[in-house]
Amino acid sequence: MDTIEQARRTTWKVLVVNFVAMWVLIAISVLAPLGAGRFDGWWRIGPALVAAVCFTWLCTRIMRLILDRRHYPTKQVAVAAVFAVIATGLGGADPFGWGFVALCWLGVATLEIPKSAVRLLQIGTFVLCLGLSTLPWQTGTLGVRAALTGLHVEPASWQTLAYHALSFGVFCLIVPPSNRIWVWIWRLAVEAHRGREAHTRLALAEERLRFARDLHDLVGHQLSAIAVKTELAVRLSDVDAGRAKEEMAEVNRLTRKALKDLREAVRGYRELDLAAELNSVKGVLEAAGVRCEVRLPYRDLPAGVAPVFAYAVREAVTNVLKHSTATFCDITIRFTEQEAELTVRNDGVARRQADDLGSGLTGMSERLAAVGGTMKARLVEDQEFLLHAVVSLPIDG
Repeated sequence: MDTIEQARRTTWKVLVVNFVAMWVLIAISVLAPLGAGRFDGWWRIGPALVAAVCFTWLCTRIMRLILDRRHYPTKQVAVAAVFAVIATGLGGADPFGWGFVALCWLGVATLEIPKSAVRLLQIGTFVLCLGLSTLPWQTGTLGVRAALTGLHVEPASWQTLAYHALSFGVFCLIVPPSNRIWVWIWRLAVEAHRGREAHTRLALAEERLRFARDLHDLVGHQLSAIAVKTELAVRLSDVDAGRAKEEMAEVNRLTRKALKDLREAVRGYRELDLAAELNSVKGVLEAAGVRCEVRLPYRDLPAGVAPVFAYAVREAVTNVLKHSTATFCDITIRFTEQEAELTVRNDGVARRQADDLGSGLTGMSERLAAVGGTMKARLVEDQEFLLHAVVSLPIDG
């Protein structure tokens, strides 16, 4: 499961907790009077339960639409409000009982709307719930409070009105912000993920530009010289065949050199590329949110080692970006008189990913074998992946 999906599920679970609490309070409100042997309101509770079930089902759809940011489901929110009024009015508008249905609606309806609209819905819900609590059949339906304290008061008394006003007022103030802040955190996570992807694409684009710039510097001059000498050879072919032959021989030499340099650039075998490659991969990893540590020897690497390790570093970091959800990557290069060693360690690799890393590592192993080197890639700890390349010194050729 990726980070964004995990954040979405966490936000969803937090929003659903309100509905779990709602059903717990409804259950207590229904069962508590039965335990006291004084319940005669089935004609109201049956339709209220049906309305509560429809309300819950509809609100789950509303929350999914809001989290997916398709659109604000105005019609569904209005229908859910009708179910909430039916359930609250018939069940008994106790804030710690059936009245919590209306509060759950308020928490869902205020997601992704302007603050001014939130204030209006808070006031409207408060007034509605307070009005429903004065209905004639509210006597003895004070839910959790009645079940725990045994206190029964007339719905028109000032004590009941004060209790309802205080409770509904507090809930109407705290429920919308608590839900909205979780959705806001979810939005921040999505934007951060998009920003991370944008930084990665930018770093990769910069790397392509760097490679194109290096390629131009490497063969651009030679190609320009080939064009000039070819044109000169054509002009001399009629007046000085010997000179024209010399120019064409020079063109042949320049062409072979340009082809050789081009192949070396494409294969990553340019010796001066190791430092540039390390700087490049460090920038790409950090842009992708991966902490990168590079440890190099104090002395210059022996001849022939830099181009081999440059390609290995490039392929290893490519696998880090493609096949893992790494948070760190350590690159270490060291050497002795007998051998040079490269290690690349990162976390966030599942075992199935470690078993299927494509053909890149195979190609790297073949390149190292061509200069008498070896390469091993394996899981070393829980979700940590290690690439270990060793080249014997001195390198032949």
